[in-house]
Amino acid sequence: MSQYQSTQSALALAASLLCFVSIHVAAKPNIIVVFADDISAREFPAYDGTEWSAPRQEFNKEKSNPDYRAQTPMLDRLATEGAVIQTAWANAVCSPSRATLMTGRYAHLHKWWQNTDIGTYLNEDEKEVDWPLYKSSPHTIGHVAQQGGYATFWAGKTQMGDSELSEFGFDAVMTSPGNDLGRPDHHPYTDFRLALVPGKTLPADKQKKGNYTQKVYRNLDTQEEGPAIWAEQSFFWQPSIGTWNWPLGTNSYDWWPQTEEDKADYGLNTYGPDVEMDFILSFMEQAHANGQPFFIYHTPHLGHAAQNWLGQEPENLWYPGTPKIEWDGKKYIRTEPQITGDQGTYDTHGTVTEPGIHHHINYLDYQVWQYMQKLEALGEKENTIFIFTADNGTLAYGKMQTDRQRGPRVPFFIYAPGMTQHGMQDILTDVTDILPTIAEAAGVELPADYEINGTSLLPYLTGRAPTHRDYIYTYLFEKQAIRGHKVLMDLNGDWWDVSEEPADLDNYPEITDWYAVSEAHRVERDELLKILPQFDKHATEHDAP
Repeated sequence: MSQYQSTQSALALAASLLCFVSIHVAAKPNIIVVFADDISAREFPAYDGTEWSAPRQEFNKEKSNPDYRAQTPMLDRLATEGAVIQTAWANAVCSPSRATLMTGRYAHLHKWWQNTDIGTYLNEDEKEVDWPLYKSSPHTIGHVAQQGGYATFWAGKTQMGDSELSEFGFDAVMTSPGNDLGRPDHHPYTDFRLALVPGKTLPADKQKKGNYTQKVYRNLDTQEEGPAIWAEQSFFWQPSIGTWNWPLGTNSYDWWPQTEEDKADYGLNTYGPDVEMDFILSFMEQAHANGQPFFIYHTPHLGHAAQNWLGQEPENLWYPGTPKIEWDGKKYIRTEPQITGDQGTYDTHGTVTEPGIHHHINYLDYQVWQYMQKLEALGEKENTIFIFTADNGTLAYGKMQTDRQRGPRVPFFIYAPGMTQHGMQDILTDVTDILPTIAEAAGVELPADYEINGTSLLPYLTGRAPTHRDYIYTYLFEKQAIRGHKVLMDLNGDWWDVSEEPADLDNYPEITDWYAVSEAHRVERDELLKILPQFDKHATEHDAP
């Protein structure tokens, strides 16, 4: 370990020993982490960028169209009451980001290098399989929160092996889409699903590069056959939803809806993100009634492209509409969906928005409002840490992109009791920082020999530390990226001058002549290069030890 990293580790240990004393709250704070899907920082008004994404594939033609600018009054308020971090990184694609956030560790330890590149181990049957995250990293965010005495709930996208959700330290899980949940059957209440047609492949002229759409699927709603463009099951309208250990104590996997009342209400107007919030708010109420602090890990699909099961829009409109909402200056007003039709022909009767990622972001802001309303009703707002971030950059602009920081740069809002830092914070953070932040707030000290790559944000946010961290890091397959306050090495190995933020949050000057920048730039580059070898294990330590 370099002296550079040792200093950070010492600061992190000192912070954890303080166990959140300086926050001055009567009880352990509740913790809510919202991990949105495929949304770049530039999409949020709080970042004050000049470009964002339009609904269509041809986003570059309308990247500054005000009609497609998200409106986020609640997150804007949190950016003032709490803080928004100027430069936050996750990964360039989802599964590694989720592994990194849940463990506080990079892939040299947890081995999730990319969605399709996960380290393996020999299981009890001597079969080579993906190394489960809970085996590579037994102290995940759920385990840490439980150790601190929290009631824990996970809702939304999982991507961690749905038949093993009981292993991650959560008292209950609600997942969408349900996938198979370790069961041989499919969700029984929806035909918004693509079923593989055995033995059929697309004609050669219909296959996309890489044969990603080689298989043929049947749309069970319309009976049409074609490629699976997005997920095979709906996670927005009439969604496939599964649960583990819900109601509490059942200790089993099941499909939702479960009660006769819920089954009667389920249908075209059932919107997956609303179901998630219903589960979450109910869990918060139960934990509060039991006098127990709660930890919510909310992983919504909002922001992710999806097949539009309601149909009728061209294929290059990626983001199905949401229920219509309106901000009246004080609160959100939601229009109840009124959707009719069947077999691919539907009428939304003006109750659903047009497609567009900006509507997904607006709906996330509505959910933030729901959180704040519930916390205020429970008298817990001033005793809750709330974090909002995302797993990677926006599709077409950032997701899987290796240029500059388009792939890993994500929004990061945080609100916590006792904060002295408010508004835009020109610091560096990445999603490994979330686990040690949870550990400090929960009063949990991790084993001294257990490597964590993140640093708690609480010392900086509460004024106990003058700054946060000196570098952030990410990876994709064997590629590595790292940045400090002045320079960035991207996933292509190119260097950029990031000492000033451009208006579009993207157009940094490339460094091709190191003598054209300051000595401080060169010194920081040299320090960053010393750090990379400790994480560069894809070729030598790809799989489980």
